[in-house]
Amino acid sequence: MSRPLRLALPQGALWEETLVALEAAGLATGALRDGGRRLVIEAGAVRYILARPSDIPTYVAHGAADAGIVGKDVLLESDADVLELADLRYGRCRFVVAAPADTLDRSLDEYRHLGSLEVATKYPRVAAEHFQRRGIQVEIIKLGGSAEVAPQVGLADWIVDLVATGRTLAENRLAVVEEIATCTARLVANRVAYARDRERIATLARKLEDWAGRGGSASSDARSSR
Repeated sequence: MSRPLRLALPQGALWEETLVALEAAGLATGALRDGGRRLVIEAGAVRYILARPSDIPTYVAHGAADAGIVGKDVLLESDADVLELADLRYGRCRFVVAAPADTLDRSLDEYRHLGSLEVATKYPRVAAEHFQRRGIQVEIIKLGGSAEVAPQVGLADWIVDLVATGRTLAENRLAVVEEIATCTARLVANRVAYARDRERIATLARKLEDWAGRGGSASSDARSSR
């Protein structure tokens, strides 16, 4: 008898739609809905590993899970060595650069004249790589919480943040300068596990992608109201 397929799942905002997607792919999810506080749940041919979204690329890259579901935003920030197999099209959000709405007419040349542009963010890798591609010198200020307050208190000129509706930006008098990337939930796999168990993992990827292609996600902004 083959061992269970180890599948890491994100707790939090992606949870409910992830269960819907798994059910559509023919996987048993009843134990997930009734699992209590258990973080490793056996369900027939699958062993589910429940984790924080930011940890899932690590579980998969290091072989603790064969595959996992995680947001593209997490993948971009983690830069983990995993195979990205399917775009599941739910949990849609955007990485954006934002600035105080009343400073949008200030040019980049003006910022360059003043010195390095200060950018506050919870996503330093995404921010640094974006501005490097743009050829703009920035000082990245890493925050653990909401970045929207940083321009209001003089900590930073701009921010890089993850948004869905943009409501939080507007309420804090910020406006989008430019969009970095659109992010959705993705199925990823460990490279060795995929080579060893290609049929099962590829079949799961195909079923999930077919479901997503049929418009399986009921909500395009399920991840957040930000």
